Amino acid sequence: MPRGGAVKTPLPMAITMGDASGVGPEILLRRFAAGQLGDGVLVYGDAAILEAGASLLDLRVPLHGIDRPAAAKPSRLNVVDLAGLAARDLTPGAFNAKAGKAARNYVEAATRAALAGEVAGVVTLPINKEATRVSTPGFVGHTEFIAELCGARDFAMMLTTPEVAVSHVSAHVPIRDAISLVTPERIFTVTRLTHETLAGLGNPPRIAICGLNPHAGENGLIGVEDREIIAPAIEAARRAGFDASGPHPADTVFHQAIRQDRFDAIVCMYHDQGHAPMKLLSFETAVNITIGLPIVRTSVDHGTAFDIAWRGEAFTGSLEAALDWAWKLT
Repeated sequence: MPRGGAVKTPLPMAITMGDASGVGPEILLRRFAAGQLGDGVLVYGDAAILEAGASLLDLRVPLHGIDRPAAAKPSRLNVVDLAGLAARDLTPGAFNAKAGKAARNYVEAATRAALAGEVAGVVTLPINKEATRVSTPGFVGHTEFIAELCGARDFAMMLTTPEVAVSHVSAHVPIRDAISLVTPERIFTVTRLTHETLAGLGNPPRIAICGLNPHAGENGLIGVEDREIIAPAIEAARRAGFDASGPHPADTVFHQAIRQDRFDAIVCMYHDQGHAPMKLLSFETAVNITIGLPIVRTSVDHGTAFDIAWRGEAFTGSLEAALDWAWKLT
């Protein structure tokens, strides 16, 4: 799959620290203490939580709380301190509505900073959607929330590994709703966004478009959506100049892309069609990218992991991969 070199910009890269009860802040602290976070990053979060967490993990982390990106100092973990939580609000592994609200605020502040040109992009650490919904009932997820803040109408979720990228026609919706969202217009839009994103990093990508039904419908024997909805969208994508093919059966296309190197990207029709194989392939290093935004946004591809939070057990490599992709995309 085409990938460009990571070129740093004069602007810092924002990292939102995620839900304070989960592994996000822990991962930040551990990578910084190990000298693995890299230069030019700026954390949006709560300094009190990070300070208490460093003490809990017995880590030496020089924190520098600031109110704006320009006030960052070298050799410090620079934190745009939103001051929403106190040290007593650090509740490792526990559902915490206050932490859920704060996590949403980190994302909003970092996104607005990116839109204002104060940071190069946004890398998000995991939040707990249920905790966030207590204060924001309509909250669906990072992807949708950031897109709304950006005023983006055409956007999609993309998962990336060194071997392949996977984009989704729909993501965080019930499966019965996902089927109705499979339209020629939406398939074409996701294909276009996939092409534009990856072409900017190298050669135009070879894009495989999945079918919806088993065996891509077998010419109408197992459903007609593949023939009547997806195939016309593929033809439109080809007429637009994209290297698109399909509809491909979802049970073989990942083998063809990864083992046979036939495709650089796969457009999947719903969440688990793409997420399940990608998390099997590269759970610890896959990166979530929101394509179609006016800003760069990447994320680790894992959750808050309340069961192991703040024990020093969570893997930290996904943050490195998410930062690497964010710098590439800038």
